[in-house]
Amino acid sequence: MTQTLHIIGGGMAGSEAAWQAAQAGVPVVIHEMRPQVGTFAHQTGNLAEMVCSNSFRSDDDEQNAVGLLHWEMRAAGGLIMEMADAHQLPAGGALAVDREAFATGVTERLRAHPLVTVETGEITALPKDGHWIIATGPLTSSALGQAIQAETGADALAFFDAIAPIVYADSIDMSKAWMQSRYDKGETEEEQKAYLNCPMDRDQYEGFIDALLAADKTEFHEGETAGYFDGCLPIEVMAERGRETLRHGPMKPVGLTNPHQPDVKAYAVVQLRRDNALGTLYNIVGFQTKMKYGAQADVFKRIPGLEGARFARLGGIHRNTFLNSPTLLDNQMRLKSKPHIRFAGQITGVEGYVESAAMGLLAARFAVADITGHSLPDLPQDTAMGALVHHITGGAEAKTFQPMNVNFGLFRPVDGLKGGRRGRTDRYKAYTDRAKAAWQDWLMAGTGRPA
Repeated sequence: MTQTLHIIGGGMAGSEAAWQAAQAGVPVVIHEMRPQVGTFAHQTGNLAEMVCSNSFRSDDDEQNAVGLLHWEMRAAGGLIMEMADAHQLPAGGALAVDREAFATGVTERLRAHPLVTVETGEITALPKDGHWIIATGPLTSSALGQAIQAETGADALAFFDAIAPIVYADSIDMSKAWMQSRYDKGETEEEQKAYLNCPMDRDQYEGFIDALLAADKTEFHEGETAGYFDGCLPIEVMAERGRETLRHGPMKPVGLTNPHQPDVKAYAVVQLRRDNALGTLYNIVGFQTKMKYGAQADVFKRIPGLEGARFARLGGIHRNTFLNSPTLLDNQMRLKSKPHIRFAGQITGVEGYVESAAMGLLAARFAVADITGHSLPDLPQDTAMGALVHHITGGAEAKTFQPMNVNFGLFRPVDGLKGGRRGRTDRYKAYTDRAKAAWQDWLMAGTGRPA
């Protein structure tokens, strides 16, 4: 009888790991503490609930590393990408999803699988035997976190993730706002109008920055150091770095024309992206925040078009813990001191929904090989997954290890390519061509057939 794979955590990584193992014929038990034990950020008991953005970022699999990661997961029969594609929303060149429909879809598919069991309850100690994947994400429970820390003998690293607010669409003043993707990006009219834009003149922008800097912020507990992942900086932290930082970041006005005042160039623009298929909810792009709730409403209502905004969810901030993976995990994501335990997802030091799910996919395939007694060839470092795993399990400097998104800087160079803008385009295409061939070969070698 095939041994069971136990997975702690039903987020992106845990859900993908469960699907991969079950599809390979291995029984799976997902141990998910929600809704019995809640977290600050989650609102439901669904698997794969999205708590920060609703975007999987770029879907360009020839010029973008995360788009390549999308491609690799699709090629491997990934559930996360299947459900993302099924519940996609217009978002220019990005892959954004209806977060509620997406999580419901993942949950239903897993619960309906004959080899998957979902058990609700908190796991508070490291398992002593069996086959396990810990995919508890950035909000690992205190008890399990302490057990991990006691085993590893190392202080858990931590930083903070911020969440952006969500606005009811019918509360946005469309006499001031308009629909347009930056540079009209997209092949269809729907894609070209995927974002809602709120313009600011210089005085409005300066007043917004003043209010943002003066607003009451969430304070950290004694002994906590506020470190942030650069891809999820609170807007007030960006503003503290310089008054023009936001105008050159999430509020940049380029590539947009206000149809209400086509001859007036906005000094800054706030963009909102559709958050559900009905188009009734929009999230404010790049507006992660640690402002207190009352202050958020006051500050965000200074944005033209949002003066009467009603918020379905305000922003917030939460602690994110992760392992020093270069010292603690081997190249198959096993805990060196307890190799029957693998880790996957954000707790390994990757950042982003897709990266987390990809680590779940790999951890499951490694675990299935152990359970079934089949050997897997070495994971090609020239794939997006291989480059990311190599980075977190040995390629990164352990003393300065921080969460990392997939990017072409993790890839081994391709020889013979020239520099410059055209050279960069050629280089990225060479990276993706090489990666796709290597990934298909690995899938074929590991299963005897394409996934």
